[in-house]
Amino acid sequence: MSTAQKEDNLRPRSSSVKGSASGKPSSKHEGNADGNEGPVSPSDVKKPTTKAERRALQEAQRKAKAETKMSAVVGKPAVKSGGEPVKKEMKPPVLKTSVPSKITPAGEEVAQKPKQTRTKSLTSTPSTDMKQVQLFSHLHQYTREEFLSLSQSGEYIHPAVVKLGLQYTAGVFCGSNARCIAMLAAFKKVIQDYTTPPEKELCRHLDATIKPFINFLSKCRPLSVSMGNAIKTLKLHISKVAPGTPEKEAKHTLLSEIDHYVQEKIELADNAIAQEFAQKVIKPGDVILVYAYSSVVQNALISAHKKGVKFRVVVVDSRPKMEGLECLRRLVEEGIQCSYILINAVSYIMKEVSKVVVGAHSLLANGCVMARVGTALVALVAKSYNVPVLVCCETYKFSEKVQTDAFVFNELADPNDLVPINRRQGHILSDWKEIKCLGLLNLVYDVMSPNLVAMVITEKYNVSALELLSSINLGRGRSKWKSR
Repeated sequence: MSTAQKEDNLRPRSSSVKGSASGKPSSKHEGNADGNEGPVSPSDVKKPTTKAERRALQEAQRKAKAETKMSAVVGKPAVKSGGEPVKKEMKPPVLKTSVPSKITPAGEEVAQKPKQTRTKSLTSTPSTDMKQVQLFSHLHQYTREEFLSLSQSGEYIHPAVVKLGLQYTAGVFCGSNARCIAMLAAFKKVIQDYTTPPEKELCRHLDATIKPFINFLSKCRPLSVSMGNAIKTLKLHISKVAPGTPEKEAKHTLLSEIDHYVQEKIELADNAIAQEFAQKVIKPGDVILVYAYSSVVQNALISAHKKGVKFRVVVVDSRPKMEGLECLRRLVEEGIQCSYILINAVSYIMKEVSKVVVGAHSLLANGCVMARVGTALVALVAKSYNVPVLVCCETYKFSEKVQTDAFVFNELADPNDLVPINRRQGHILSDWKEIKCLGLLNLVYDVMSPNLVAMVITEKYNVSALELLSSINLGRGRSKWKSR
């Protein structure tokens, strides 16, 4: 087709222009493919022959489609290129059969609300969002409005694990040893109730089964280093189960391994530390300062007292948990002479102390000791008075991580625990959330430098924290020190 013919086809005819100007159509067939206004039938549209014409047609179609959408949003009727509104097609009504109707006694039909599927979830007491401290905003913020959904991903949580997680959240189990023993006891119930599905191997399926249980416990409270090491050991024994082993035999082996781990790594280790402390560390007439509550330190002091060693204990405590009261109660029941002070008075009593003995949450690979918050302050005061600081720690608490301060990794507890103060004028921090420039920080752990620790007492060897720096493999049992 020549250029002249194209221009002639695109040029409007005079008759059609007059008809449109007068408002009356000139013929019945107005709006055909000759360029007049009105609806255009698909048979009258000439197919474009060149690439440019096809592109122009596509652009026109896109523009018309966009105008139709915009008119639907604004509420105005869509208009074609010729000015005629586009008629919307009326769709037949769709009956929703999913929502049943109910007929009242009066004969009226009332639609019932759709039933919502209930998800079994565990919720704790709701509270307002806590204000974050900027320096510790990278840590997991404590909140009581955590919905621990048990069916969020279709995973089953064993009742023993659910009960343990709620006890972790409520603070029933405190201390690394108590939390680890409770976790292993719950996993024993899980293994006892476990049944291998058909065409599945226990070594693989059981490992995948306990993963959501571990995630659930970590949501309730972050896992301790001792719990992490125990989980690694449990998974190692599960992976060692040979394929084809009878299920009853495999479960019996795993249960015995858990009992052996608790007996060897925790119970016997605490007894060995207590004997070593009573025989070589404590001397008659010593004044031992302890901080908060530690089961291994308590066992060591009671063991020395039963062997007839005369000594005195100073129990230092601090808010908000006041765990030193439990330690004081148990030592007094054994007949040990004790004194009780708060941490703000530790500098006044330190001149009378001969040794400071504390427990540990974990012993890091660089020699730093992670312990209950406030332990570093006690160690600094002891260092200024030239009082040796002894750390009692089992080897299963050794960690391969390296940390030099308590800012990189820590655990945040409920800041509302800092509000109650036993004073006559009431709780002066009760309205702390309404004060914009005030934020409460409740840390759980401290990190002590190895320069503050004189000796680390374990069930295998006694070594100073500075010597620990020269052996990264100490926690793996390949150290240069000989076991006792």
